[in-house]
Amino acid sequence: MKILFMLRDPFYEAYPTFIEAARELGEVETLYPDRGIEKAEIIKEIANTDILVVAKVKIDKEVIDAGARLKYIIKYGAGYDNIDIDYAYEKGIAVTNSPGQNAESVADNVFGLMLATSRNITKKDHEMKSNHWELSVGHEIYMKKIGIIGFGAIGKAVAKRAMGFSMEAIAYGHYLDPLAAKELNVRFVTLEELLTTSDYIIISTSLTEKNKGLINQNTIRLMKRSAYIINVSRGGLINEVDLMEALNQKQIKGAGLDVFSAEPPQNALPLLDNVVATPHIGGATYEALVRMADVTMTNIKRYLAGEELLYRVYPQEVRK
Repeated sequence: MKILFMLRDPFYEAYPTFIEAARELGEVETLYPDRGIEKAEIIKEIANTDILVVAKVKIDKEVIDAGARLKYIIKYGAGYDNIDIDYAYEKGIAVTNSPGQNAESVADNVFGLMLATSRNITKKDHEMKSNHWELSVGHEIYMKKIGIIGFGAIGKAVAKRAMGFSMEAIAYGHYLDPLAAKELNVRFVTLEELLTTSDYIIISTSLTEKNKGLINQNTIRLMKRSAYIINVSRGGLINEVDLMEALNQKQIKGAGLDVFSAEPPQNALPLLDNVVATPHIGGATYEALVRMADVTMTNIKRYLAGEELLYRVYPQEVRK
């Protein structure tokens, strides 16, 4: 049994015993996407792989077809848009993920981005390191309205933190949880109401073909000129050309972005003065990595024992 790991370098460094434990279950091979790997190398390694553990590398039809022995793909994280779920299902390959395991980490990062954009923290830090001392006036997040797009594990964790800042929380999403909303003092609204009334718009929903480019020229026009956009989900949810134009024209106040359509970004969006950008670090905490590793190891053991897998992912048609 061969297990192939394709994780980001810091994951290996932060939790080395994870790979050591995996070696007790079978042959282990590791690839390092952050150092740059060609698709040909992935195809070569996956040819004799039984279980694939992957973070961000794209697993498309070509890669899946190259895995003659491939029977199980584990997404090391929650979002699985980098995996062709439909084709894997068609080929009889099981797919699982680790939903909710990094929700607290991502929610922390939401508030880090909110505070950084509202108070110019990163800009002021850079100025201080350049021996420049200058006052700037920012905004409180206390008692502001926060609009959460996507009320899953991350959205709920954001709403819980918002209570500590006495924020008014509203949410929009296709999957509603009235009980959690009541406990967290969240009101469900239409997307239009959320966009027109929120001071902070938090994007924490999964990327699908239907919501790709959700934030665009038309939806940005609905927002307050004082609004901030915070995206911790997927870059594809925002039309980055439209957002850049809006930020340059001061149609909105600013943006805090942890994710981009292309990573690393291929445009000047992270360089704008009214943008605070981070390199997809939302779920990158020691605590979250341990939780995701625990789910991954549990599922590998379940697979080897022929037991039912946790957090099985199915195509949209099957989930209906």
